Amino acid sequence: MFKKNKTTNQGTSNGASLITTTKPNSVVAEQFRTIRTNIQFSMVDKELKSLIFTSSGPDEGKSTISANTAVVFASQGKRVLLVDADMRKPTVHKTFGIPNHEGLTTLLTEKDVKLSSVIRQGSNENLFILTSGPVPPNPSELLDSNKMNKIIDILEGAFDLVIFDMPPIITVTDSQIMAAKTDGTIFVVRSGVASKEALVKSRQLLEIVNANVIGTVFNGVERTKDSAYKYYGLESDSI
Repeated sequence: MFKKNKTTNQGTSNGASLITTTKPNSVVAEQFRTIRTNIQFSMVDKELKSLIFTSSGPDEGKSTISANTAVVFASQGKRVLLVDADMRKPTVHKTFGIPNHEGLTTLLTEKDVKLSSVIRQGSNENLFILTSGPVPPNPSELLDSNKMNKIIDILEGAFDLVIFDMPPIITVTDSQIMAAKTDGTIFVVRSGVASKEALVKSRQLLEIVNANVIGTVFNGVERTKDSAYKYYGLESDSI
């Protein structure tokens, strides 16, 4: 039994906006359901049990998109675990309004820690959260360890889908490491923020580890010239 929390599911000024919870009938929430559908199409030939969300640099919205994607999968009845693997700049605990005294770091650095003691259940009965835990001095080494491999295997067996919120890929090697360990990678690109050079470099880094890039989410693109809102969309082509 996992810990239950009074999660706000509203997002905070320092966390991601959970529009799929606060405005489930909005155009943007519908775009997240479209992302979910496109991911499911990618699962037709091969079951994807674990996904990472990353971007070329900061402020592109990968934490917002990973959290909302987790919500829409859970609302469909899937048992979903959202893992904050951005151990350098964690935000998932702020998004869901839960403590971050223990989490992924705890599992990786302490012996005899049970999953039930660090995984928390959100307000949706199918959504579960594993926060980052205390910021460690060596995130890349922890993620590249055999213990992390074992944790991924255990999580994939316990949940229908495990979503890892990762740091930007150019900044540190964490996303490369996890892209090689998980079933699929979703790359987030924010209009007006990501540069062409950064996108090219990101693609090269993902190719080095043979990452399975199943799609790119374009964030903050105007749907039409007359549109007053922004939207998210998942393209099936790689970056």
